[in-house]
Amino acid sequence: MVVNEKVKLAITVATLVAATVLLAAEYRRRRRKQTSSPRSSSCYLHSDKKPQFGFKRVLADNSYSGFKHLKKKLEDGGDKPSNCHPYETEITALLENPRLDEFEFLRGGEYSLEMSDSYVWVETEFELKKLAETLAKEKVFAVDTEQHSLRSFLGFTALIQISTQEEDFLVDTIALHDVMSILRPVFSNPDICKVFHGADNDVLWLQRDFHIYVVNMLDTAKACEVLAKPQRSLAYLLESVCGVGTNKLLQREDWRQRPLSEEMVRYARTDAHYLLYIADSMTAELKQRGTDSSSTDDKFSFLLEASRRSNMICLQLYTKETEDFPGNAAASSLIYRHLNGHGDNSSISLDPKFQELVRELCAWRDLMARIHDESTRYVLSDQAVIALASNHPTTPEDIHDSISQADESTPSAVICSHLDDVHQMTQHKLSKLDVILPLVLDKCLGTDGTCPISVFNYSLLVNFNTKLTHRSSAPPKRNGHNNNLKRFTRKTSRDLFVKKFSCKAPVYHNCRIYANDGRLLCYCDRRKLEWYMSRGLAKLVEEDPLAIMLLFEPKGRPEDEGNDFYIQSKKNICVGCGQGDHYLRYRIIPSCYRVHFPEHLKSHRSHDIVLLCVDCHEVAHAAAERYKKEVAAEFGIPLFVRRVMDSKEANGTECESTGGESEDAGVSPLHLRTAAMALLRHGNRMPSSRREELLQTVKMYYGGRDVTEEDLEKALLIGMSPHERRKHERKKGVSVKQENSNIVATDATDANGFEEGPPPGGDDVNEESSVVVDESGGDGAPELNDTQCNGNILHQQNSKLSLLGHGPHGKQVVEYLLKEHGEDGVRDFCQRWRKVFVDALHPRHLPGGWDVTHSGRRDFGEFSVYNPTKKVSTG
Repeated sequence: MVVNEKVKLAITVATLVAATVLLAAEYRRRRRKQTSSPRSSSCYLHSDKKPQFGFKRVLADNSYSGFKHLKKKLEDGGDKPSNCHPYETEITALLENPRLDEFEFLRGGEYSLEMSDSYVWVETEFELKKLAETLAKEKVFAVDTEQHSLRSFLGFTALIQISTQEEDFLVDTIALHDVMSILRPVFSNPDICKVFHGADNDVLWLQRDFHIYVVNMLDTAKACEVLAKPQRSLAYLLESVCGVGTNKLLQREDWRQRPLSEEMVRYARTDAHYLLYIADSMTAELKQRGTDSSSTDDKFSFLLEASRRSNMICLQLYTKETEDFPGNAAASSLIYRHLNGHGDNSSISLDPKFQELVRELCAWRDLMARIHDESTRYVLSDQAVIALASNHPTTPEDIHDSISQADESTPSAVICSHLDDVHQMTQHKLSKLDVILPLVLDKCLGTDGTCPISVFNYSLLVNFNTKLTHRSSAPPKRNGHNNNLKRFTRKTSRDLFVKKFSCKAPVYHNCRIYANDGRLLCYCDRRKLEWYMSRGLAKLVEEDPLAIMLLFEPKGRPEDEGNDFYIQSKKNICVGCGQGDHYLRYRIIPSCYRVHFPEHLKSHRSHDIVLLCVDCHEVAHAAAERYKKEVAAEFGIPLFVRRVMDSKEANGTECESTGGESEDAGVSPLHLRTAAMALLRHGNRMPSSRREELLQTVKMYYGGRDVTEEDLEKALLIGMSPHERRKHERKKGVSVKQENSNIVATDATDANGFEEGPPPGGDDVNEESSVVVDESGGDGAPELNDTQCNGNILHQQNSKLSLLGHGPHGKQVVEYLLKEHGEDGVRDFCQRWRKVFVDALHPRHLPGGWDVTHSGRRDFGEFSVYNPTKKVSTG
């Protein structure tokens, strides 16, 4: 009996277990079926309401269109251009006439460092207007912001903290997003000083979300820079000045949550509450430092410099990042990192299918992030992209597992809602993204779209097709319109140019060099720091970012010499439009002139070498070429050499001639070079008439005498740059010695001459480095000994200048300026070129301290490679 009961119990348990297994399997099957077909289930956004979807107006949406700044009405009734800062006039006025006497951050009486429990939470329009009225009566208030970026494509400001001496205000910018413009007049009022710490991002976020522009600011981080503090973080200042600790990990909290936790409220209040006290303490130190270290003739004011650097931040303009194809930059970075970080599996990274799948996933991820207003890292992490491209999952279940293992967490809701798209990509069924992405977009946001349209993604459908471009190198199929082929060719040429000549790494490293008294000397690249460190001339004082202090007394200070530009940090963006995806170095003063400047003027290179994108580079270069022609007409010095001849043949007969025969002697350097090259390569095979014609061209150079093959070799070098000569030597396999043949050059405009232009990737654009070669790019300054002969220039030794470019013109212009006006003439000449550059581009992102009237005056210290005595000893 007992045995029967045990058997019955065992059967019952087994039945229950079997039923449970079957039910679980059916549940998993149905769940996988649902997740594998996004059509069968609605997008997660239908149930997961995000707080930003309540915004009625968004200034920066997720489309590929640019950001439109506030159009401010001018006094004459017109509007400021959209590419200009609406408050540029007010900020510029503060830069030119700083109000240092208004830097009183605390009114009379003692200031208690104890933070009370009371604060004002602002979440209604009425409360916001009341806050604006309160702030309008203040002379100064402190500001800080909290940003959320994980669950938003561009990010948005979730909280603004504002503190006066009496009260702390926490503004709920999620609840008040559409009416935050109420605070715009207060922030743009130049009579009220706003105190921030590290305001570079805050300024841009306020512009992006609310069209709020900050005018008149003191950034305590910039004050730290001027005072050469060992650290510049707010946590450091809170601890060292106020004796208050703070947990910076709370900065990463989800600031969308309401209500905020008590710990988050205290953290938010702390960041703004103590800023006024910190600002007051630091301005006092700035004034004291200036009094202690400034002589009667010292122009540098520490407080003035801190104010100027702070207000330069206000001139920044927010721009939306753009790229040629969705997700292209992220894909390239992923492939590069994976290739360098997995040497053993480099064959996988080099697999074309692997790379193509990475690009497809990154493009799809970028589009889905815009549609759902999520960050790309939330949609699909970098690790998950690599895992999918490497593992080749074949089923939706495998895809789900691969992502889970890569992230050690459940795939995002976006993946679960659109798993079918990922599955098709991993099976290489979506090979042409420029075709499939519009279909995906239509499936999500079209008439039967699965995803809700919001204020963030509504414009994607309108201009998405204009963003997609052909990615392959092959031309598109002919459709009867030649314009399509022309546009494609132009686009391909531009892409190749950008790929070949744009800077491959950040140009500005923004490392710092301090004098032995703690004053900032300059921002520079790592090579310069390494040069000083390797010679025992400096010690390391900070590792991130790198900073050194010199162990010797430098020759002067940049600000003392009127060169404030060198003590400003610089951004790796186009100074014209702010483009950050690619940029080239551009020489504001053409090299054909600058290479002949006196050494102490030529060494100030980085001020006049800026970063420009391809489009801005073309505009600036065209303006420079036009102005070269104006310079040529003004000085009567043609841009090109019209004729050259061997001075051995230009003997007494021609030099003593009183007529103009010698002006017509010789031949164009370009014609001479091409004729000599053709005769050397194909002379025996070309028709006799053509051969005789080319021989006559070469004979004109040699005064009409018969020429030998050796003469042709010498003629071929005429007009070659040193780079071309080295290339010619390598091609021949022998070393061609520099000839000492003399040349008679007649200066006149030649339509066949080559224009001289600096290579896009030449000189280092960072500050004067002690390890940089001659600025001529390896050519060296030409050492010429010239005499005049009936208007001809007789070169007594072979020049390193190319006669096919503007080099001879530039040399004569600089020599004339030095002879007639001295170095002041050269400085004025530089200022004219800078004015041409500014008028052509109207650059909005020039580094702080850049000035058309930059003097370039400089004294060389004991260890400078530009020091004349050092050069003599080295020679």
